[in-house]
Amino acid sequence: MFDSVRDDLRTTLDEIRSAGLHKPERVIGTPQNASVGVTSGGVAGATGEVLNFCANNYLGLADHPEVVAAAKDALDRWGYGMASVRFICGTQEVHKELEARLSSFLGQEDTILYSSCFDANGGVFETLLGAEDAVISDALNHASIIDGIRLSKARRYRYANRDLAELEARLKEATEGGARRKLIVTDGVFSMDGYVAPLAEICDLAERYDAMVMVDDSHAVGFVGPGGRGTPELHGVMDRVDIITGTLGKALGGASGGYVAARAEIVALLRQRSRPYLFSNSLAPVIAAASLKVIDLLESAGDLREQLAANTSLFRTKMTEAGFEILPGDHAIAPVMIGDAAEAARMAELLLERGVYVIGFSYPVVPMGAARIRVQLSAAHSTADVERAVAAFIDARAALGSSAG
Repeated sequence: MFDSVRDDLRTTLDEIRSAGLHKPERVIGTPQNASVGVTSGGVAGATGEVLNFCANNYLGLADHPEVVAAAKDALDRWGYGMASVRFICGTQEVHKELEARLSSFLGQEDTILYSSCFDANGGVFETLLGAEDAVISDALNHASIIDGIRLSKARRYRYANRDLAELEARLKEATEGGARRKLIVTDGVFSMDGYVAPLAEICDLAERYDAMVMVDDSHAVGFVGPGGRGTPELHGVMDRVDIITGTLGKALGGASGGYVAARAEIVALLRQRSRPYLFSNSLAPVIAAASLKVIDLLESAGDLREQLAANTSLFRTKMTEAGFEILPGDHAIAPVMIGDAAEAARMAELLLERGVYVIGFSYPVVPMGAARIRVQLSAAHSTADVERAVAAFIDARAALGSSAG
């Protein structure tokens, strides 16, 4: 039986490769940093030390000495893993302490930890919403939100990215349809575009139509907003957002783990009924302890946020001056638009040959014909690193022999 399945799978894989959509995995032999050592999986002549412009390591904390030291200390104090879920024997003091610190940092009443933000988003909708409820979701929300919504029986409404008029129309439909609860859900920052959700206006509409607001702020917490508290802080709506989901795997140290920070009653119900929480091992204590150190650092990380903002501005300005098309904004996600999937993949290879590690994104991650290279700046990059990356883009474009970008 499997021989025929194997043939079908090989045909599908060949189609993926021929369309330029294959996603190779390059192997790194160093800690995550602004520069990394690629040991295999690259192209000819592309192994060795390269500048890393594709990690979510926005503040450069993934190998910060104090974070690493906190992790080492945690291994001695708390051990390696819990071998259990939270409600059996998987809750240590370090988990409760991290939940309390995240709640305070994000301005929410309580927080619940998950193995990942994907699990956090997967556990919210089914728990809070039933068939008599409605969820209204931005069209460009992360895949984890889409999958989480699919698990619930709630009526589903979708509005075009950041389109407030369409959001209001969907809210009217849900209200006229007799929805008991209405939940608006949006990314705080859309990961493929770097666009920021208009949260103040979304909260205005939520209050007008008696809806709750949920924000996945994975690409914002730590460095967006005056204190790094994310898009609710940026827009002055920290007290108007009901649910914040996020990750410990990006700006907050870059390891893994996720959370839901929300109203106390929401978190209490998630602890009782959220399946990814109830049926997944506890977050490793070493990650919880290191994340506490990260929060300590965030409270005095103004210089890192300033460096990240400066690097972002420099890259966006220099690339635009060089004739590349970058989606507008000031976020550290700076998508360089290419269009053709195969051309984006080839350009990423040429950049790796020139010592700059980036990834081309194409369908189905982004819309067909909107392939891009998503450049992600970090506070760990120097001005020279950014300028070198721009020069590599210019040289790679010439080598590609096209008007890419």
